[in-house]
Amino acid sequence: MSKKELWHRHLGAYGICVNDEKLLVIQKGGGPYLGRYDLPGGTIEAHESLTEAVLRECLEEAGINVQIDENVGVCDYLVPYELPKRGTSHIHHVAVFYSVKYIGGMLTMTTEKFEGQDSLGALWVPIEEMTADNSSPLVLQAVKVDKNRKIIH
Repeated sequence: MSKKELWHRHLGAYGICVNDEKLLVIQKGGGPYLGRYDLPGGTIEAHESLTEAVLRECLEEAGINVQIDENVGVCDYLVPYELPKRGTSHIHHVAVFYSVKYIGGMLTMTTEKFEGQDSLGALWVPIEEMTADNSSPLVLQAVKVDKNRKIIH
């Protein structure tokens, strides 16, 4: 008998920040992209717009302030990942991407821990070093966006 698939839909907003051929990424300490580079961003809180979520998440996860340039598209990912608290076996991850510009702050190499925080810290990584082995699908998409300024499916 096969196990029934139970899906959780996750909507997140993410910032793509490129500086000197390097992409701003966080190191994931939890979730389906554990141990990989990911984009700063995540869940939109109650009474928060998509852009407000990106600004807040960049500050919380990377320690920097950014300015929104433009929405560059939306992608979704179907990810096998068990969430015992929710009783789910898969995530339908819907990601809204924004190009952002660094405007200030000190990059955080370690982040403050609180419920829901899964970033281990942020760093600038050369774009050419991003691979499927070390990066989330969001980062791989961001590399395509950086070259073309819009989401390519």
